[in-house]
Amino acid sequence: MAYYILKSYRLKLEPFEVFRALSVLRNCFFLDSSLNSNYYLGRYSFLGAEPFFILKKDKGTPFMELRQTLNKYKIPVSNTDIPFLGGAVGYCAYDPALLLADKIKNENSPCARVPDYLFGLYNTIIIIDHLKRLLSIFSAGFPETNYRISRALAETNFKKIYNLLSHFKKQQHLQKKDMDSKRKNAQLESNFTKDGYIKAVKKAKDYIKKGDIYQVNLSQGFKAKTNLTALEIYQRLRKISPAYFNAYFDAGEYQILSSSPEGFLRLEGDIVVTRPMKGTRPRSPIRSRDRKFRKDLLGSLKDKAELLMIVDLERNDLGRVCNYNSITVPKLRQLEEYNTVFQTTATVKGRLHKDKDRIDLLRACLPGGSITGCPKIRAMEIIEELEPTPRSIYTGSLGYLSFCGNMDLNILIRTILKKGKDISFGVGGGIVADSQPEAEYRETLVKAKGMMEAIC
Repeated sequence: MAYYILKSYRLKLEPFEVFRALSVLRNCFFLDSSLNSNYYLGRYSFLGAEPFFILKKDKGTPFMELRQTLNKYKIPVSNTDIPFLGGAVGYCAYDPALLLADKIKNENSPCARVPDYLFGLYNTIIIIDHLKRLLSIFSAGFPETNYRISRALAETNFKKIYNLLSHFKKQQHLQKKDMDSKRKNAQLESNFTKDGYIKAVKKAKDYIKKGDIYQVNLSQGFKAKTNLTALEIYQRLRKISPAYFNAYFDAGEYQILSSSPEGFLRLEGDIVVTRPMKGTRPRSPIRSRDRKFRKDLLGSLKDKAELLMIVDLERNDLGRVCNYNSITVPKLRQLEEYNTVFQTTATVKGRLHKDKDRIDLLRACLPGGSITGCPKIRAMEIIEELEPTPRSIYTGSLGYLSFCGNMDLNILIRTILKKGKDISFGVGGGIVADSQPEAEYRETLVKAKGMMEAIC
């Protein structure tokens, strides 16, 4: 076992300033619980940089390599509550997940912009405990196996991060007039016209009427060019749209900037949790309208039925790798409030079977049911038919697989992909039998609001 260090200090900088200090380093990440009002979902934020190994795939799936790599590097579960003590941080895009379903053939041209999967292995990370207002630095001596060399590496990396934070001086935010001058050139272009999206919704409803599916998630994609840096966009995005699963991931040639409110898979010990999200209404600064939107969502039979269908789908997915009698739904429908939208979510839990691991769990559940439909396989086929371009990272997953065995991934919604000056993002919604095509189109724009404000 490699030598490791874990030391805690009083948190003196705001989390974004900690990240600003770290962002000068290669392949930095920020798993950012910017909405930390719920200390089960948002107690910790994690930051890191300079992975000692990068695993990426342009085609195919990396699961065997990911399992073999993580099996080389293990930290025993300790007394700390901290769920992530170094490990793999990265993403799985949506489109290659189609390969996990044997009946799916992605007939769209493959997206060449970014790899299908990318995970970095990080031996040194920063942990921010929002509840206790603590900053901890963890440093392990991986990949070295010799104790003395491992200890020397862990101590060197620890001192590097400690000194970086100690000497960091808080910078002034970009002046508003400078930001406005950079943003003025961002002109968004969709892969659907409004009429085209409405036509696709109607086609999806025809499939529902025929009995092919009960529900399908249909999305449109936007792209633009911007002079803003990834850090500037993310700073605005987390302020406009804070969420439990915000993330910044720098893959070198491109960056992923996420304000996702949706958790996909959390594994702590042998307990699995997934939190599908269905049902959206806009927020309003006028209190009476805001209350109306809230009441409308809670009273919507359509949105309730949509969430219940996905709950059943997720129970079925977990049943492939969990003890079936352990699967429960402790929260069937819960309202969550965000700056720009109301959402409803459910919580599904299970106990991982003793013969299965987190890689088996990933294979069983990718892609998420809330962003495909029900039944999943047929819904994915229809998505392939109706959506004009590949989704790339949109509706994929991003998060960590820890050296101590835990895992936590989000669903990549409300997420911007930036490569050079090019930016893109997707927005979608669940289509069911009584969906109104015009209303479904408007819902996609409601979900796009935070991203549009961040870049336009």
